[in-house]
Amino acid sequence: MTLSIVAHSRAEKSWGVAVASRYLAVGAMVPAAEFGVGALATQARTNMAYREDGLSLLRAGLGATEVVEALVGDDDRSGERQVGVVDRDGMAAAWTGAQCGAFAGARLGEGYAVLGNLLAGEEVLEAMESAWLSADSATPLADQLLAALAAGDEAGGDRRGRQSAAVFVVGLNGIGHGTHVEVDLRVDDAPAPISELIRLRQLHRQLHDMS
Repeated sequence: MTLSIVAHSRAEKSWGVAVASRYLAVGAMVPAAEFGVGALATQARTNMAYREDGLSLLRAGLGATEVVEALVGDDDRSGERQVGVVDRDGMAAAWTGAQCGAFAGARLGEGYAVLGNLLAGEEVLEAMESAWLSADSATPLADQLLAALAAGDEAGGDRRGRQSAAVFVVGLNGIGHGTHVEVDLRVDDAPAPISELIRLRQLHRQLHDMS
């Protein structure tokens, strides 16, 4: 019931997740990222334990594929889960359980994983991947993620409709002392959550640049 992109910017040394869903407050459930460690999205019949467990495995030095295998291997309901991981080196891996609602699937490449379930169709993932691959590498990671999310939404997105969206990015330039969190924005309940998230990101960038 969600579309998301997990990615790494080697140039910025940042990791992040953007996600949207016809579900309340998806940003409180799906994304996780840690500077120098990696990022992941856990969705479908969301197992929120994947977030901390996945980051812990990444901290221990496991690669993306090993992390995905460990998470679903220890889960007796893995057929209902979907997870995407990008590790510290930008390697990506994903799992889509056979019981995830159609259309469900993932697309992977160097530095990114695009995934979704209960989508309008495979064209949603195709649009997200195309937007990611065509982005200017000089564009901040948060804006690349949002562009990919918007492209997926325009291609049909979550086939049930729209409700919430979020973007979470960690990197070198944290917005507060003692943190590597660069962007942490959520729209929990709105008719057009991605448009609202993009508006908040524009405001966030203006305030951050001023400071």
